[in-house]
Amino acid sequence: MERRQNLGRVTMSLALGAVLLAAGAISANAAGRPDGAAEQKTLRISKQYGVNYLPLIVLEGQKLIEKNAKAAGLGDVAVEWLTFGGGATANDALLSGNVDLISGGVAPAVILWDKTKGAAKILATLDRSPLILNSSNPNVKSITDFTAKDKIAVPSVKVSIQALTLQIAAAKAFGKENYARIDPWTVALAHPDALIALTSGKSEVTAHFTNEPYATLEQQAAGIHKVFTSFDVFGGPHTTNLITTSEKFYNANPRLVDAIIKSLQEADEWIAAHKRDAALLYIEVTKSKEGADLIEKIINQPDITFSPKPLNVTYYSDFLFDVKTISSKPTEKDLFFPKIFEVK
Repeated sequence: MERRQNLGRVTMSLALGAVLLAAGAISANAAGRPDGAAEQKTLRISKQYGVNYLPLIVLEGQKLIEKNAKAAGLGDVAVEWLTFGGGATANDALLSGNVDLISGGVAPAVILWDKTKGAAKILATLDRSPLILNSSNPNVKSITDFTAKDKIAVPSVKVSIQALTLQIAAAKAFGKENYARIDPWTVALAHPDALIALTSGKSEVTAHFTNEPYATLEQQAAGIHKVFTSFDVFGGPHTTNLITTSEKFYNANPRLVDAIIKSLQEADEWIAAHKRDAALLYIEVTKSKEGADLIEKIINQPDITFSPKPLNVTYYSDFLFDVKTISSKPTEKDLFFPKIFEVK
């Protein structure tokens, strides 16, 4: 219900958003706001589904941004949280001016950076967690075993980090010129919907590239097995999800930006020290039906860590440039606003 309501709000204002974008809504104002002008008193942030977004869930549940904004002298700041099903929807929401900050995978963020010529950049990262590809097709042991009879659920086709990881895996298996070989077999579904589709046995979906807790829940169902993870594709850990905003917002709200980054650091430290409480808070905020034991077990997985600082983000941007999906090849510092590099 929450997802439908949030998507409805965005859809109703897309026409206005297109006008705002045409007028340069997210482009930077070189001078920012006039000296002495007040920073924003309301903040709209989007998140998506899964344990990867736990730092944002802690921000929401503990009202950390509100607390740190007040401590910074900004008074009362109201934070509205929206939930989207994929990176394409999140990108559109930021472009149309319907949200101030969006969260999602590295791939949509890099594509947005390129599309806006750097007027949208990454503020901070959220997690370093593997993406997991599960399948109900017993014949699928690797990416080379998929055929046109398979349908692979991803949050957004071609744009999501899952879709891009499939392209990278395909390029390694079939040659770079065949990086899009799997694309026609992908379908766009939010993770909760894809979980139902894969485990029901009544859908055309035979695979789901997902995160936790959906990966574990699927593997508990009969006939579902893991094919590979994104860590397998890259040979090690990488930043998976992050927060993106516009240059206009960043320049106009320096103290609020500091409060957001401080809140993320505080959330990460709290998660590390209070994993049981973090699991309980996840269930409370997301209204998840999974038990606290399962969520705590997932948070304790050594492959899942939370940090605002980037790790191997250019794995994705280098590939996007190589296959000409983006027009410029960014460095890490090109993709991020500079404040994150000041974090110790």
